[in-house]
Amino acid sequence: MSQELSDSQLKAIWRQGQIPSIFKRANPQPVLIRVPFAEGSFEWLRGDRRTKPKWCGQYKAWEIPTSWFDSAIHLALKRYREAYVIQLYREQQKCASACWNAEGFHCECSCMGENHGGGHPGGSWYEVSETFAVSWGVQRYSCRHLRVK
Repeated sequence: MSQELSDSQLKAIWRQGQIPSIFKRANPQPVLIRVPFAEGSFEWLRGDRRTKPKWCGQYKAWEIPTSWFDSAIHLALKRYREAYVIQLYREQQKCASACWNAEGFHCECSCMGENHGGGHPGGSWYEVSETFAVSWGVQRYSCRHLRVK
């Protein structure tokens, strides 16, 4: 489940060090990923890619291209069985079938990832159209705690 957190709560999650944290910053900034210290983290994160992750001493995290976002989450879930994903969303942007039927982890709508890729959530949702979207309010960061079942 996702939730909007205060800056201090987000910082606490980022600094906790036990569970990988993947932070998708505003474009064009690279994604940051913090993982518990382990030998071989560079090689594990890089995989068979030609591009190399870059160590960012300021945030004590690896910088990776935005295009690696989904694969980094999959890697973290495979190795650690859970991960925090921190990314922007818009408070008043409405959820629609584009979110419900999405593949991957990138979600900016008001469900904050709760309905993302899970098919139609059912219940009291009334679908106006398959492309219905509203974009009000400022972007804020939300955090999802993903776990392998």
